[in-house]
Amino acid sequence: MGTPAPSGPLGYGDRLQLTGPKGRLNTITLVPGGEFHSHRGVIAHADMVGLPDASVVVNSSGEEYLLLRPLLSDFVMSMPRGAAIVYPKDAAQILSLADIFPGARVVEAGVGSGALSLHLLRGIGETGELFSFERRDEFADVARANVAAYSGSAPENWTLSVGDLQDTLPAVCPDGTVDRVVLDMLAPWECVDVAAHALQPGGVLICYVATVTQLSRTAEQIRRSGMFTHPQSSETMVRGWHVEGLAVRPDHRMVAHTGFLITARRLAPNTVMPSLKRRASKGEFSDEDLATWLPDLGGEASGDEVWTPEAMGERPKSEKVLRKKVREARTLADERGADAAAYGGDADA
Repeated sequence: MGTPAPSGPLGYGDRLQLTGPKGRLNTITLVPGGEFHSHRGVIAHADMVGLPDASVVVNSSGEEYLLLRPLLSDFVMSMPRGAAIVYPKDAAQILSLADIFPGARVVEAGVGSGALSLHLLRGIGETGELFSFERRDEFADVARANVAAYSGSAPENWTLSVGDLQDTLPAVCPDGTVDRVVLDMLAPWECVDVAAHALQPGGVLICYVATVTQLSRTAEQIRRSGMFTHPQSSETMVRGWHVEGLAVRPDHRMVAHTGFLITARRLAPNTVMPSLKRRASKGEFSDEDLATWLPDLGGEASGDEVWTPEAMGERPKSEKVLRKKVREARTLADERGADAAAYGGDADA
């Protein structure tokens, strides 16, 4: 068993996508003695080893299958999930809007299932450093196994810490030593101050949130901190097109809303952001107005009562399901020949 290769002839440990005659996609990992079964026939894994990428192989009943190594976006969409992932369309925007560059020192919180971690590791290259933080041990276990399954081992420039970002970040990254901070969590406004202290002047803070209430609360906290430029918000929608001959039209389905992105730049110490000059409008608001929209900024409700996963529409997975996802992720890492020490697994299990 070798470690997965990004290109070249196919080998054991490689993850493969097999596309059948009706366009059905099957994802497998090549293992010694393995076989791919469908209701129409069998293909031995040994028959695929050594073939060039993007080859066609025939099963026992004569059906043809196209073999392709999954792209990074394909891998993250099919890997085991302990928590909801950052979709490729948003991960691409994060890398662009945050200007993730080779050699950058990047902080990420939380990790979830490791999808965004894989994109960030690709962006910073071998010379950068990624510091990831996750509050839940189960999510961290899934992320470790997924990253090891894709990379073959734990990247030396990746540090994964378990705990609250407010408590752990100062101990891992001294003030003013981080280039970028990416927050993918329920209440990113709680971490605006600690992120500001970690960032060097001009560094980028980018937050990924699911709802407009989270977006509004995060933007107001960034403004109130006085340590960032005016926040910019956006969302990305992707609509595919059906193109066959004269039948050219939008697909019936599209990936619409997945989340909002909000970005801001770290100001230099003791710098006051100039006020925007604009005409007074009906959009002006007071703290009392804001409290009616964001209850934790005023009134009787506390932040803990208002900002819960259930209130944000999330569907938490049970402990039983999370344990299953950890096992699936470790099995995938074992099949791809990853070092068990990289993710706390047992390659012999």
